[in-house]
Amino acid sequence: MKFTKFGKALSIGALSAGVVFGVTSCVESYSVGYLYVTGTVTASTSSNGIISGYKIEHNTGKLYSINGLPTSSGGANPVRAVLGSGSKFLYVLNRGASSSGSSDCYGTGANECQNANIVQFVVGGNGVLTSEETFYSQGLNPFRMLLDSSGSYLFVLDHDSPDNANASSGDSCMRAGLKMTTCGDITVFKIDGTTGRLSLVLNSAVSASNSSSSYLTYFPVPANPVDFVSAGNIILTLFGSNTPTSYPYTGGSSVWPYNYTSSTGQLTVSANGSQTLTNGNGNVSQANALVYASNVLYVLDNESVTTTFNHSSVTALSQIIPYTVSSAGMLQIEPSGVIPDDATLSNPIALMVDAKGQYVYVANQGNNTTGNNPESGIAAYYITTSPSYQLSYVADEPFGSGSGPQCIVEDPSSQYIFEANQYDSTITGRVIDPNSGELKAMRSTGTYTLSGQPSWCLVDGRTD
Repeated sequence: MKFTKFGKALSIGALSAGVVFGVTSCVESYSVGYLYVTGTVTASTSSNGIISGYKIEHNTGKLYSINGLPTSSGGANPVRAVLGSGSKFLYVLNRGASSSGSSDCYGTGANECQNANIVQFVVGGNGVLTSEETFYSQGLNPFRMLLDSSGSYLFVLDHDSPDNANASSGDSCMRAGLKMTTCGDITVFKIDGTTGRLSLVLNSAVSASNSSSSYLTYFPVPANPVDFVSAGNIILTLFGSNTPTSYPYTGGSSVWPYNYTSSTGQLTVSANGSQTLTNGNGNVSQANALVYASNVLYVLDNESVTTTFNHSSVTALSQIIPYTVSSAGMLQIEPSGVIPDDATLSNPIALMVDAKGQYVYVANQGNNTTGNNPESGIAAYYITTSPSYQLSYVADEPFGSGSGPQCIVEDPSSQYIFEANQYDSTITGRVIDPNSGELKAMRSTGTYTLSGQPSWCLVDGRTD
């Protein structure tokens, strides 16, 4: 058949339109990363928790369930998860349950968490998770987990050291220089970059007994730890004086610094010792989280404050205190001083700085209320770095969330924020305005229902 010039142009135009349509369709279905959420509801008739997973659509932020998920977390009461070795492996910390089956476990004896473990998963094609091996922390009641900056070592914070079950004046807490007969501990594992297997790092500075030449299998920290964080070559543990009778643990008032050697995974006692946290007007007594981001340590403190902020007097139900951390582990409060939380929110539980280092977002859990929770939400600030570190409220904050957010993450393309909400079992997503830091509604649905209460969330930027 012979084409006229018009026919040829029409055919080429149709072909071009088809190519454009095909490219557009491809872009619309592009997954920018995976969102994983741990939860405490059982995946089957066992007592295990679950891991849910979603693909994040690039153009809209819409979430699509990953095939095969949710899956069992491999133990009861999962509370933390981290990605290691280039996102090839996912590690989940399962706290276990008390002898009565309660997830609200603490201390030693009948209320102690039993059958706690760390389960390693392989991250496969399309974000699918496959359970591999199970490992165990050395202390009792593990509840926090993090990686070093290289992803070579995994740290687990145990609320109670093994000696707490039978404390004595000559136990490991005393030998570690803590001057106390009960303490918490950090268990350190080295990660095999090829297999993901964990191997225990011994404490080369503290012997296993007064007369023993062997070494402890953990690194003692002060009693009643609440949280910990990696800040370069320093590991900081938040602790307080409150002996818990429930979980989560609260009441942080001081930090304990360990010097960290990245080549060996060793933690050595800092010469500075523990430091009492202050807010400029007095000592802190209700800190519940530490976050290290953009070279700043943020202490989240759930107690009211009246302070001058951006040249105005502000009263808030809670506060955020930013510090610099020296190479020796000394804390120095930033020149801006105390940052008041949004006046309508309370119980800050998680904080993130966006990938560009321009905005700070704080997830506030609020009160323990199912459904409408007026003190839950996201406070937002923009960062001014010149002439000095300073935060100011983002316009129109606070931004809504579900009830009782547990965690807050930014997607790998830096377009969206997601947080998982404990009290109404949802995931909430919002769009980040790159020019103002405001969090706006998604074009698609921004709320997703989970099977039970979430406990933690994280994102994986490695896609197929």
